[in-house]
Amino acid sequence: MRTLNIAASGMMAQQLNVEVISNNIANMNTVGYKRSRAEFQDLMYQSQVRPGATSSDQGTLVPAGVQVGLGVKPAAVGRIGTQGPLTRTENQFDMALEGRGFFVVTLPNGEAAYTRAGNFQLSPEGTVVTVDGYEVSPGITVPENTRSVMVNRNGEVLAYQDGNTEPQNVGQFDLAMFVNEAGLEAIGDNLFRETPASGVPLLGIPGQVGFAGIRQFYVESANVNIVQEITSLISAQRAYEMNSRVVEAGDQMLTTLTQMR
Repeated sequence: MRTLNIAASGMMAQQLNVEVISNNIANMNTVGYKRSRAEFQDLMYQSQVRPGATSSDQGTLVPAGVQVGLGVKPAAVGRIGTQGPLTRTENQFDMALEGRGFFVVTLPNGEAAYTRAGNFQLSPEGTVVTVDGYEVSPGITVPENTRSVMVNRNGEVLAYQDGNTEPQNVGQFDLAMFVNEAGLEAIGDNLFRETPASGVPLLGIPGQVGFAGIRQFYVESANVNIVQEITSLISAQRAYEMNSRVVEAGDQMLTTLTQMR
């Protein structure tokens, strides 16, 4: 009896669905987080009568046939890269991206990573870094005697120093874009890594054609809609319950068969 395996595949699929939804809800306050969505495909079919098979010596054809599906399988966990709402923080080193693109981060091993989380800080040397201390490209260093920093929409960092009325331009943020942002590999800590599926990064500067602009004193909040996630969670729970009832029905049918005399 295929019923038990088919229903079990449905339960496993909905379990994955609930795990993805729960991760979205858990990260609803994570800066720069992009929600995910579980996607599924039907499994292979067993053909007892193939569509289009000859049904007589006169050449008549079977119009539909008999094909029995074997359940469902996870196909992908896609990342939805829509713009998240901007939240004002009053922190001069908080930067939000409006539009496409990622900040470029240099990992300790020299590898490049990419992030939408612009809640930056300063290292002991005055370099702009992430909350984990990773340097933000291209390595912008703020002078010691700086009293305030302004970042314009094009990502230029202007340092106002004691004794000077004119600001000093100490650098400009780099941005990277990908043809397929969903193909980036999430490595945790709000960071992503390039993969063959994402394509090579297209480097540019904020405000350039196609690239995001920067809003200082803001961070990009997660694009998680809590009402939508709760609705999806209820739907997944109901689907899981229905598949469990199919397992119970299959078990009862097998019990009836074993009790026949």
